[in-house]
Amino acid sequence: MSFLIRVQLPDSPGTLGAVATALGAIGADILSVDVVERAGGIAIDDLVVELPGGRLPDVLITAAESIAGVEVDAVRPYAGVLDTHRELELVEEVAAEPLDGLNIFAAGVPKIIRAGWALIVGSGSEGSHRLSGSTAAPDIQTLDLPWMPLARATVLDGEESWVPATWRELGTELAATPLGKPDRVLLVGRPGGPMFRAAEVARLAHLAGIVAVVLPD
Repeated sequence: MSFLIRVQLPDSPGTLGAVATALGAIGADILSVDVVERAGGIAIDDLVVELPGGRLPDVLITAAESIAGVEVDAVRPYAGVLDTHRELELVEEVAAEPLDGLNIFAAGVPKIIRAGWALIVGSGSEGSHRLSGSTAAPDIQTLDLPWMPLARATVLDGEESWVPATWRELGTELAATPLGKPDRVLLVGRPGGPMFRAAEVARLAHLAGIVAVVLPD
């Protein structure tokens, strides 16, 4: 079974290699690595690893944190490997079929930003309503979103009163960005975390800004 591990580690030569060695010692096979953020001597990395059957994911935390200065932010099941070039493919897909662009974009975003789901929401005189959603998106047609219209990409507090109870129960981390205009927003969720980092929110905003150019109004 494959898992996505988000680790904080000292941004120094050899540290990631030491983590890889520790994971290898428990039989975990690293399939891919993606640098999420680097700042202040600390790196945030996402690792997709394959764990032999019968092993509990807790062993991944123990192994990674056996290296000095390493902390595991989150571990969750993950299908596939990290593909940092997927953005270009998604933009091309939307550009090829702009009339179906919202559906294509919503379906593709979770694979890029490593979220559990994505919703595209519009707001009007009768409140906020679903325009499209990914396969695993919550089956909800209307939402009470007091922060809409949205001026810029941001991390949202998953404990606020507007958040549906089921999202709060799952510990869902949330981020949102305007999709071409303040009253059309891309909302992404990560049930169980990890939290969205500033670099990820910036990446999400950049992608939404590019895709919005080819989307019909």
